Amino acid sequence: MPVEAVICIPTFRRPDWLRRTLASVAAQQGDVGYAVVVVDNDGANPVGAALASEVLGATALPHTVVVEHRQGNCHAINRAFEVALATYPDAPYLLMIDDDEIALPGWLQAMVGLARERGADLVGGPVIRQFEVEPDATVMRHPLFVSIDGETRRIDQLHGSGNCLIQRRVFERLPAPPFDVRFNFLGGGDMEFFTRCRLAGFETWWSAEAVAHEFVASGRTTASFLMKRSLRTGSINYMIDRLHRPLAIALAKNAASLGLGVLRGVSVLLRTGSPLLASHPLLMPVGRVVASLGLLPKPYRSST
Repeated sequence: MPVEAVICIPTFRRPDWLRRTLASVAAQQGDVGYAVVVVDNDGANPVGAALASEVLGATALPHTVVVEHRQGNCHAINRAFEVALATYPDAPYLLMIDDDEIALPGWLQAMVGLARERGADLVGGPVIRQFEVEPDATVMRHPLFVSIDGETRRIDQLHGSGNCLIQRRVFERLPAPPFDVRFNFLGGGDMEFFTRCRLAGFETWWSAEAVAHEFVASGRTTASFLMKRSLRTGSINYMIDRLHRPLAIALAKNAASLGLGVLRGVSVLLRTGSPLLASHPLLMPVGRVVASLGLLPKPYRSST
């Protein structure tokens, strides 16, 4: 079959998890001809690239494996899309899945099938968390683990790139590179990209059948990690507002969100009795203010 879809997988120092991702992608069945592009972002020790070449080389799948030496998740993702667009010029659909995820059976068919049927510019699907160590019920209810769900339908925009399809025409209409490298080490480059897609008038759909599972390490369920991530989410939201709205509006939103954050935090605490859950609406506006002062967290920067 001719290549109709290209599945892009950026990876960084997760060879064991990448093996699972590749196995799930290689197992996809249906009437969609597809290729795989893997970008290893560890230029110093690209074990992910070696693994991908080994695993995909044992299949009949067309594939391309490259190393992106510029550190940063936006650099890696941009390189993946760049290689996919150039190497498979007749493929109208580009998909992405992260190296800590697996695609369930029928994932590719559901994604491409909906794009064919609806002519959607972008398609997203559910990401169901699988925890390395089962956290307590409070952590499971944390807003950071809540995502879009429900029936297949048209939606306003996507928020994450870990389970998505993007039509080639989107890349042709938007300026290159697609992901703003200012979000390289902060995160949120995907949300900023999808914000631009919405503002440009692209049509986004949600496929309930295109399911991926995300493996969550135990370190990502601690109170400390979740509180830092709440702060970072606020910083990302401010940066996106700052890029697409006047400064005065972004700063006014900071002030309003601080007041609302206190009220919402108290409300959540009274309703749930959980300081952790109550901290989220409080810390997000704090993250906005911190970002407005130019103090951005960089959780994705590696020291080596």
